Amino acid sequence: MTNRVGRVVDETARLLDRDTSSTGPDDEVSSQFSSSSSIDGSSRVTIYGTQVKSDEEEQCEPEAVTSEPTHPVYSNSFIARVVAALLVGVFTASADGSLVIATHAIIASEFNDLENSSWLFISFLLAGAATQSLYGKLSDIYGRKSVLLVSYALFAIGSGAGQSMWQIIIGRVISGSGGAGLMSLAAVIITDLAPLRDVASWQSYLNVVATVGRSLGGPVGGFLADTIGWRWSFFGQAPIFLLAMIVCGMVLPNLTTGQDRNDAGVKKSRLARIDFLGAAFLGSGILSILLPLRIAGEKVPWTSPIVPSLFVLGAVLLTLFVITEVRWAKEPIFPMRLLRNREVVFSYLIMVCQTAAQLGMMVSVPLYFQVTQRSSSTIAGAHLMPAVIGNTIGGLMTGAWIRRTGYFKVPLVFAGTISFVCYGLLILRWKGETNWVESLYIFPGGFGTGISLNAVFVALQAAINPMDKAVAASGLYLSIPIGSILGMAASNAVIQGVMPVYLASRLRDLGIEATEAERIIKQAAARLDYLDEVPEQISTAVVQAYIRSLEYSHGVSLFCAVLATAAALLMRNRKLTR
Repeated sequence: MTNRVGRVVDETARLLDRDTSSTGPDDEVSSQFSSSSSIDGSSRVTIYGTQVKSDEEEQCEPEAVTSEPTHPVYSNSFIARVVAALLVGVFTASADGSLVIATHAIIASEFNDLENSSWLFISFLLAGAATQSLYGKLSDIYGRKSVLLVSYALFAIGSGAGQSMWQIIIGRVISGSGGAGLMSLAAVIITDLAPLRDVASWQSYLNVVATVGRSLGGPVGGFLADTIGWRWSFFGQAPIFLLAMIVCGMVLPNLTTGQDRNDAGVKKSRLARIDFLGAAFLGSGILSILLPLRIAGEKVPWTSPIVPSLFVLGAVLLTLFVITEVRWAKEPIFPMRLLRNREVVFSYLIMVCQTAAQLGMMVSVPLYFQVTQRSSSTIAGAHLMPAVIGNTIGGLMTGAWIRRTGYFKVPLVFAGTISFVCYGLLILRWKGETNWVESLYIFPGGFGTGISLNAVFVALQAAINPMDKAVAASGLYLSIPIGSILGMAASNAVIQGVMPVYLASRLRDLGIEATEAERIIKQAAARLDYLDEVPEQISTAVVQAYIRSLEYSHGVSLFCAVLATAAALLMRNRKLTR
């Protein structure tokens, strides 16, 4: 028995390039390995048997058939218990996002600061984007479980509410920093335990629970705000995350060795492995670029010198990050060599495009129904449910497909194509009188995004060396907030740019003087209830202007879907045998 455990430790350490050991029960972990392959600079193979080759080599071999994995094989019952433990934190973190969106106006109103209410979720999103890249390398150094528990703790600490608006915003920054690691580390842990062919299936459960959390967070947050107070929507999260920490601490396997854990020299050497300079440049660079995208047009005009100044600063910081990673970092926070692998680049591009397309749609759809049907915020938001359901079904079906066939390129191409159909239908058919059947046109968009979220993770992991799995996954999950902010910013910019121009043209046709037209345009852009205060002729012109601007907004999503499809078509066609 001792020899068996020893072989587990030696082989896993060789493959993952870190000190690891298997602490699962003997009946749940098999120590049967293949010793015929090795990882070196001339012939690199992934843990799933997929060869990591240059583009020139892969052009001569378009399809790579995998060999047997060379890592411990965990039983399905053991993996199921781990996934179940991860679901608690994933559900709560997902519910938090929609909860804050539903209650941010109520929270800000209590402090007489409604104009800054959007910072309650903007700060969370930006903090997550700035810290996302750290979690992969930290989990390589300190172990998945330890870093995941820290992530839970940060989220819980940030949920302590506050006595002023800015105290709550600071709490959201802390929670966002912790939330950045929740989904990415959960996905990496599943990859550590399961054969890659099964990863999409296991991960689909995380996506389903995350979707349910996002669906329930808004109603629950509104109920708490209306009954016992909005603060309990934050306070109630702390004990749930404490429960998640206890359950994960008990169930998750500890892949890091306990040797010398209290030794000061070992702690110092581990700390020295963290690329703090690169992390600072990357985080601040991303923040400098994403911040103006989120505030331009809302907090400051696009013509403000603040916007280009932040873009330039972001470009400089990202350039310094690249120089740091290439020349100075001993263990880069994100190895630049990953970007020489075109499968990695295409995976990131697909994730950014699909996320941007769906977020752009989710910004536009409620506004469409509020304008054309005078729907309430609740009913307008309910029109997003087909996309949410499609997201869930797409994730589940993709997991089953990859597990059955071993192929992941076909789902990615199909996802881009069906998303293209969705956004094309929205442009062609949503003209102001949309019946319930036509309202289901957004289902394919959510379906395509659900497919992509699962399949692209598998595609990424199949293309890289196993020692890069955590940092590569962090990069992939960093693509989500980047895509989200790009999608929201692009949609808002298009709507704010097209609507006033088209409305001005319609008002001129109606013979309205320029001064009066300017006032109407300003009011129409500021509040939707203005539609109920003006004559029908002007109201119709405003509605048509909004519809035209939303068509262009869907055009942005359509363009993203085209890019995602093109990237999927250019990926290698690989098959996983396990």
